[in-house]
Amino acid sequence: MTDKPLSDQIALVTGASRGIGAATAKALAAAGAHVILTARTAGGLEEVEEAIHAEGGSATIAPLDLTENDSIARLATAIGGRWPALDIMVLNAATLGTLSAVPAIDGKDFAKLLTLNVSAQAALLAAFDPMLRKAKAAKVIGVTSSVGRNPRAYWGMYGASKAAFENLLLTYGEELRNLTALRVAILDPGATRTAMRARAFPGEDPLSVKAPEVVAERIAALAASGFEAGHFERVD
Repeated sequence: MTDKPLSDQIALVTGASRGIGAATAKALAAAGAHVILTARTAGGLEEVEEAIHAEGGSATIAPLDLTENDSIARLATAIGGRWPALDIMVLNAATLGTLSAVPAIDGKDFAKLLTLNVSAQAALLAAFDPMLRKAKAAKVIGVTSSVGRNPRAYWGMYGASKAAFENLLLTYGEELRNLTALRVAILDPGATRTAMRARAFPGEDPLSVKAPEVVAERIAALAASGFEAGHFERVD
């Protein structure tokens, strides 16, 4: 394997303006991929793009809100007009929502969370399915959370959304398992130094948990080496 195993490959990373998404974009670019960065925060995306270019990498930014009407369709049209196929898609964008007991869940807050964490993910898969099918061996990697498989008190909203996300993504992989070389993986980053983690655990020393770069290197390694259909792993 060369030091640029992802050369000539196109990657899309959602939630790429900070944290795990930003670190993953940098890691994929360092491995040779041209990375398309998307998130709501244009300034954050520009900083990540500049960092990638400073290291000799290649990237394009696409600021947008994944929950806005037609935003994903417009993104797919723009990307499809420039590149024939999409080799790697990292579904990282998500929102924590409000931590609360199940009987206290606010319906509007829950609907808003599900729109990004589940509905937008389904829309991304639908919009980019044609480009993923055209790739030689596309890889879709979804970033999840342990609460999607192991319920935790007061985390019902976020945990339910991640359980739904995992099922949705793995189902997509099963549908294509015997039709294409596309493969789907789920990655649980474990305790990682992110803004979401800081919000959920405000009293925690951020230096007591691993940096996003540790998770990003594992995602890049999976993208480069490949994996079995339905692969799941946790980064401890």
